[in-house]
Amino acid sequence: MNAMSPITFAIHDLQTGCDIISRIPLANPQQAAIDLDRFLDSLLTSPPDGETYFQLLEHARVPISFVADELAKRYQSKALPLAEVEEETFEQVIALWRKAATSYARCAENDASDEQDPASASRVATILHRCIHHSGMIILEHQRARRELPWGLWLELHGYYGSAEEWGVATLAVPDALDPLGRSTDCTTAYIAFLMCDMAGSFSLSVRDQTLVRRWASHWSPLVSLHKAEPGEALPQYVVDLMQDMALRPVAECLQTEHLRRLDTTRLTMHINQVRHQLSQKIPPSHLELGEDCTAGQCKRLLEHLAPAWAQARAARKYRRHATSGITQLCTGFEEMHYFISDKEFEQPENVRVYSRKEFENLFAFRHQTDPQQALHVRQEQLTYGVDSWEVVNQSANGFRLVRSTSGKKMIHGQLIALRPKDGQRFLLAKNTWLMQEKSGGLIAGIKALPGLPVATAARVIEQASESHGQYHRAFLLPAVPSQDTDQSLVLPQGWFRNGRVVELFTDGAWRVKLQQVLDDGPGFERVSFVVC
Repeated sequence: MNAMSPITFAIHDLQTGCDIISRIPLANPQQAAIDLDRFLDSLLTSPPDGETYFQLLEHARVPISFVADELAKRYQSKALPLAEVEEETFEQVIALWRKAATSYARCAENDASDEQDPASASRVATILHRCIHHSGMIILEHQRARRELPWGLWLELHGYYGSAEEWGVATLAVPDALDPLGRSTDCTTAYIAFLMCDMAGSFSLSVRDQTLVRRWASHWSPLVSLHKAEPGEALPQYVVDLMQDMALRPVAECLQTEHLRRLDTTRLTMHINQVRHQLSQKIPPSHLELGEDCTAGQCKRLLEHLAPAWAQARAARKYRRHATSGITQLCTGFEEMHYFISDKEFEQPENVRVYSRKEFENLFAFRHQTDPQQALHVRQEQLTYGVDSWEVVNQSANGFRLVRSTSGKKMIHGQLIALRPKDGQRFLLAKNTWLMQEKSGGLIAGIKALPGLPVATAARVIEQASESHGQYHRAFLLPAVPSQDTDQSLVLPQGWFRNGRVVELFTDGAWRVKLQQVLDDGPGFERVSFVVC
């Protein structure tokens, strides 16, 4: 970051400020962010009168949101740790949200409106709503980038909401130009929406699912009410503590009720159940205001995940975790995983083998060997495959919680990996289901093992019944596991699946299977069910 003082200019009237905003190049988000940052610095350095200050911030609010969302696309869904350019963009977005929140807070300090003026309460409510929104977006941005939150973010958000309660404007309706449905909102509704996003477990969701969660939380937060906790009343498992730097806190850890708030999600739970029922009746998601960009299957799966979380009911774990320690080895990418699972380099089966020039030269050089039937050992190219070492924090029968320092290969949420447990001899296939980068730069990952001991195999698509041409590709066969009630499955490169497609596998010989349905997927892979042809 540039340590030099920002270049600022005086903005004394509304027209001048609006002209500056209108010239910001939104088609170039990187430059627009710099211009908006300079604009906010100018207001903070030489603030105009309270009314002008407030109106200029309101005019800049939509461009700030647009630019931040456009820049965020450059680091969302990226492997961690972020590359240098991606990291700089993330910091730029965070700085923009923070400066916007600070500007609104400063606007409240400079507001000289008469407290007896009926419009004064509306102004205060609007300013506090904007502070809640922009501070909440800092939290949301960290979740979307899978970054550990810096200290104090939740305390800051709690503080803005607490101020709204103290001044009696927490539920006062205010306009919101960012609401896609054109609805008015209030401080409590905005605050609850960010709590709901955290309750959803953002670090376990894809960016696509995070976007849906944010949308639904904004739409449905009016169905949730927030109440002060009264001494002696029954409280849910989790409550909001306005004096703690976290979203929700286990009620068992709270000794006093003075700063506690409880969420009543009864109406939300009823609405979610109704939506899930309507989806089962084949009503399109767009008709249920779930969005135009999501499928019924995606909505069903995500609502199944959200229902217990937003009902404040802790989902029971299928397998109990227990603390442990040790080092596990991990690798990624089909080539590396195939090599370590099979313990040999991948080669095309002989029926489709095309020899390289070096192999042909070796065959020609040794064509007069004494025993023509003797296997010819062709020298392999030096392999560059390697494994990363991760420390095990805890594990269960089908998963691991791992940590790693800054060194090592990048990791992306949802990707397929192969790992060898500390006490294991063979590699297992697994999926990264939870990922976060710590403030120190290290990574924390939640890993779920795929059922069955994988067998490295070769696969190729058969487009016609009689066709048997084309190269084989790396794939994995997972056997049935009756104890887990799982059938055999096949792990293929992403994009291979088509219902009914025939795939030829080569193990000891060639045999064909017909693909049925996708059981799981992620960046670069699909796990599918099949039947033998």
